[in-house]
Amino acid sequence: MNAKTNRRRFIKLTAMSGAGIYLSNGFTKVLAAAPTAGAVKMETFKGPVFIPNRAASWWTTLDDILWPERPVLDRIKKRADGFARAGIDTAINFGFHNRFDFSNYFGQLHGYYATVCEELHQRGIRFMDHFSCNHVTRPRNEADFRKVHQFERMAVQLFPDPIAARHAQYEGHFYQDLCEVDLRDGSRGYAKQYQYEAFCHNNPGFLDMHRKYLERLVKEVPFDGIEVDDMCSYPGNTTCGCKYCRDRFRRDYGHEIPNFSDRTFFGDTTQDDMLEWGNYDNPVYRDWLRMKSDSVRDHVRMIKEMVGDRPLMTCCSDTGPAVLNAVALDLEKMAPYLDLFMLENVGTNIRNVDWIPMDAEALNQKDIAAGRGGAPAIALSYAISEKGAYLGWSLGRFWGASNWSSTLNGRLPEDPEHALEMEDAISKPNNWEKQYSDLHYWEGHDLVEVRVVNNRLCRYNGWKDASGNEHWHRARAWSMQLVKHNVGYRFVRAEELADAEALSKEHTPLVLDGVGCVSDAQFAAIERYLSGGGLVWMALPFGTHDEKGFARKTSLSDRLMKGRHKNLVIVDSAVAAAPLEKLIAGGKFKPVLKQVKGDDRWAARIRIYDKVGPVIHFMNGGLKAEPDDVKDISGIPLMKDIVSLVKDHELVYEVDASRVKFSSLVLMSPELEGQKKEISIVAGKSGRDIVRLNMEGIAIYGVGQPGA
Repeated sequence: MNAKTNRRRFIKLTAMSGAGIYLSNGFTKVLAAAPTAGAVKMETFKGPVFIPNRAASWWTTLDDILWPERPVLDRIKKRADGFARAGIDTAINFGFHNRFDFSNYFGQLHGYYATVCEELHQRGIRFMDHFSCNHVTRPRNEADFRKVHQFERMAVQLFPDPIAARHAQYEGHFYQDLCEVDLRDGSRGYAKQYQYEAFCHNNPGFLDMHRKYLERLVKEVPFDGIEVDDMCSYPGNTTCGCKYCRDRFRRDYGHEIPNFSDRTFFGDTTQDDMLEWGNYDNPVYRDWLRMKSDSVRDHVRMIKEMVGDRPLMTCCSDTGPAVLNAVALDLEKMAPYLDLFMLENVGTNIRNVDWIPMDAEALNQKDIAAGRGGAPAIALSYAISEKGAYLGWSLGRFWGASNWSSTLNGRLPEDPEHALEMEDAISKPNNWEKQYSDLHYWEGHDLVEVRVVNNRLCRYNGWKDASGNEHWHRARAWSMQLVKHNVGYRFVRAEELADAEALSKEHTPLVLDGVGCVSDAQFAAIERYLSGGGLVWMALPFGTHDEKGFARKTSLSDRLMKGRHKNLVIVDSAVAAAPLEKLIAGGKFKPVLKQVKGDDRWAARIRIYDKVGPVIHFMNGGLKAEPDDVKDISGIPLMKDIVSLVKDHELVYEVDASRVKFSSLVLMSPELEGQKKEISIVAGKSGRDIVRLNMEGIAIYGVGQPGA
């Protein structure tokens, strides 16, 4: 695999009271009662026990394994004080990541975490554990060994040498017996982008070991929530050929996993990036990918059963592109067993100021969370400076999501001298928000004017148009155009697309751009929606394949167009044209918010809050990062500073007052500290109010909210 492949490419109520602890034979015993664990019913979602809002990474280092030595205890207290001063309400563990690498030290490690929980709980801060259960660090040569210690330093590196690794085990399960099996040569599955050996999600020994570890963790650490990371298969198309995967594929799908030499299945394996292997024209290959993500889903279900009512999340940097199939990363499949939904958002290099292409992923994950009974969504942003942390915080607020701030110095070959601790980097926007704009995002609802279909059936089957564009690329292109024109939108996913009643509950246009794979149930729902007067904007092709990826004899678009629905509008694809702009110019679509003056690189998003009413969030799409001397793992300079390219600060909008009525608003921003700038709202012609404001002094984010 390409060395630069990372997770971003392919594709986290009241706090518990402080827990008293004491030492017994060098291990901790937690006296506080733990939340209920055991079997849970999945059909009803009551919401998580708590909702993170201002979260930050609690970084651990190798020295922390020396708990309960006095310097370790002192550091815990000092950092807990810093988190409290920074307005952080949730600390998320980061450091002892590949958890089974530390099985010889679980007693000390759990003692450390129990003490962290005690100190944080005393300050009203919750603690979430965070680890990878299905990987152990096993560099296979000198180059990999040095790479681990150069670019993977964000995780504590205390893995055994090759001789000791042969005997590494926990609860009688030897790790080398639990690994995925490489289909090429029968060796242990290896994710060389991270230097990990991967445990198999179908291996009963691994599942038993993980279950026993979770039982112990629940007993010994009073954590408030948990992120079990990396719920996927990083070795990708090279695995797994173990007995258990072969048996499952035979049982569930009626197929045999072929030999690796079968190019009709594995495709062109001469490509450097194994994520690009695989022949989607082969239905057996498509089923194999489904089986792999089924296995991950079942593992997540087991984890939820073990942690009980403690909120569970996993990491998912992407949900849209088909490349995720290769690593079995499928948030929608895992969603029924998750309580929180986390998106890895922006990073530390200069490219990350270009945030608009990420809007689609953020809103798609918000819709997945909404489909789980309105579960909270969390945006994780990496930074080493105040400006970088503020950018991530701003995007979280623009998107209507929790913000998880995290430094990531360990991904760099060296520690930048100017890097800050996370609590210092995020303190200003957090405390500003608490004082001036403590809008509860979970009580807000985005104004939706357009619904964009993102049908995962297209992804599952590797569908592409004649130009090589995936359905997701087309949906994302709509997102970017909607952001540019300040049009509120949301995504419609596979299940809702098959529900005519759900489609008809809203009277906003439904965008079908390159929905190549369509099930019979989805087509019936769309036909019924159209027959009931629903509006569809459709860009061909549509319905060329069924839900299993088999080509249809007749495209479903032909059947739709023969129906002569007046409310079926054929448009150009957003990947090659500007259909939204054309619809607006032709008077076929009238946005609620229309900008009539000023730099249009300011993006505006209306969100209606239950207790506050309508609010406008502003995010600058005209940002430029000044490069640092330090570069990241891909050789791209870090962000030294962020500046705005916008020079015209006077913004004027027309607002359809029949759809959204603002009474009075003031413009505020952490960049203005406590200053409130008046927003002028006057009645205009044809029921459209005129909104005027001046963004001078604001470079990244502002909010127009009710205020005295």
